[in-house]
Amino acid sequence: MDNDTPPAPPYIIEAVELESQLPDDGLIIVDVGAPETYRNAHVPGAVHLDYAALTLGRPPAPGLLPPPQQLETALRTIGLSAGKRVVAYDDQGNGRASRLLWTLEAVGHAGLSLLNGGLPAWVGAGCATEQAPNRAAPGDFTVQINSSVVADQDQVLASLDDARVMLLDARTADEYNGLKSPSLRSGRIPGAVHLNWLDTIDRGNHLRFKPAAVLETMLAQRGLSRDKEIITYCQTHHRSSHSFVMLRHLGFDKIRGYPGSWSQWGNDPRLPIE
Repeated sequence: MDNDTPPAPPYIIEAVELESQLPDDGLIIVDVGAPETYRNAHVPGAVHLDYAALTLGRPPAPGLLPPPQQLETALRTIGLSAGKRVVAYDDQGNGRASRLLWTLEAVGHAGLSLLNGGLPAWVGAGCATEQAPNRAAPGDFTVQINSSVVADQDQVLASLDDARVMLLDARTADEYNGLKSPSLRSGRIPGAVHLNWLDTIDRGNHLRFKPAAVLETMLAQRGLSRDKEIITYCQTHHRSSHSFVMLRHLGFDKIRGYPGSWSQWGNDPRLPIE
């Protein structure tokens, strides 16, 4: 490795560590939480991004990636350019922030971190907040799809007979077991293992990830290992983006997100379910 190459930023950053780095012109802090929460309190310097800009937003699969031009416009609005580092967070468990990080990987941007626990952890650590909104100078980022982290419906279907691939369902137990579903059909993608994304969050520690050793045990119990390719899904790839980030945090490198998720799969009667 070139000694002049800066080390990659940590995929997960703690509140006190981020606070010690502020201000930094090469850093974009993005709040993907509720607009009203942003107006009341946000990390100093953070810009707000509407979560809807990250998804197609149309049935039957609203979680699909929107057209590249829509993404490019949204990302330039937060000041994104090549070489900028992004730290994302929200106020609701970091599902939305994780979707932003997965999207940034999907469009070819490197240099990403998740604020562990989001705004609750920032406040819980005693870090200062501000109320005045921030506006970034427009960036010039160009979207280039990185298909290595995106799984489409056909790829998921083809993987069902591939022992090298595992599916991780991040929904609730009722959804996984077919007792509840907003889609036409209930159930799960055949062969998928279940790990509710909320079970990976430490609610007694400001919504941060549970310790790595605990997460590793949870994954091992489900047969999820680094020699497998893991595809995460939920209903719209909101919750399963958090699962994607959790796996990335633990050093898994063969992972993809299925943005169509159950909203697409469960509404297509041609596809198998269990």
